[in-house]
Parts: sequence; structure tokens; C-alpha cells
Amino acid sequence: MPQPVFHAPDHDHERCTADALAHAEALCAQRSQRLTPIRRQVLEVLLGSHKPLGAYEIMDRAAADGTRPAPITIYRALDFLRDNGLVHRIESRNAFVACVSRHESGEMIVFLICEHCGAVGEAPSAAVADQLKSAARAAGFAPKAPVIEISGVCAHCQKHEHVT
Repeated sequence: MPQPVFHAPDHDHERCTADALAHAEALCAQRSQRLTPIRRQVLEVLLGSHKPLGAYEIMDRAAADGTRPAPITIYRALDFLRDNGLVHRIESRNAFVACVSRHESGEMIVFLICEHCGAVGEAPSAAVADQLKSAARAAGFAPKAPVIEISGVCAHCQKHEHVT
């Protein structure tokens, strides 16, 4: 069964987080890399919300248990997590979101960003990717960061709007 693009408001968030952390640990072990305590903490903060968070928001949430990490520490952790496909940068929001989808490195990603609740979904995009790659090749262009961001309203918010 394919993973939903947007999680239902009542989804099993603990299971979602546990699965993503287990995937991160396995991926790091496979690549002989370390998911250090600060990297894990940054990932956990992002997994705590399906909404994009800025670096300073991450820092504030990470400081909830006491010591506030330095900005450079957060940015280095984000760079590592991003380089390993465990988080994504949402350019239009200057923020980051944990990756809970399983996709190949370099695969085009279509982010659907809800303007009401702020949730971000990753939509399958093979057909879109093929068309854009063909168009880029025809123009003699080599895309570097194949990401598309689309703002709109998610199905959960649309349903809620019709009820109220």
C-alpha cells in the first residue's frame, strides 16, 4: 500500500517517528556514518511535526530539555541529514522537514505545502520528472536540485472547510 502524501491528523505519530528513526539509523550504519546525538535530536525535532521548521525553531525546540545548541551545530546537523536524504529544505519557507518517504537519492521531489495547516507532503513524481528532464535536455540544461514546491490546501483542510 502506498504511503499517503499527507498524514491523517489522527495517524500513529509515534510509529511514524520510530520508523523514520530506525530508517535513519540503518542508513547511517549502511554508509558507515554516525547518527550522533545532536543529529538524532535535530531529526527528532523535525519528526515531531510534519510542518517545516526553520533552524532557529529547531534550536528552540532542541533547547526544551536544557542547553540551547549553537546555530552552527544545528546547521551542521541539518547539512548531514540533508546530504543523507533524511531531511529536505523547503526553499519557499526557508525551513526544513523530515523525510518520511523512501525515495532514491537525486529523485525529483514534489512538495505539496498546505497554506492552512502548514503540513508538507511528498508526492510521487516520476511522470513529472520524466517530462522535466526531457525539457531540460532539449534546452541543453542540466538541473542540479530537482525539487518542485506547490502551495495549496490539503484534503484534510478542504474537508474541514466544507464542514464549518
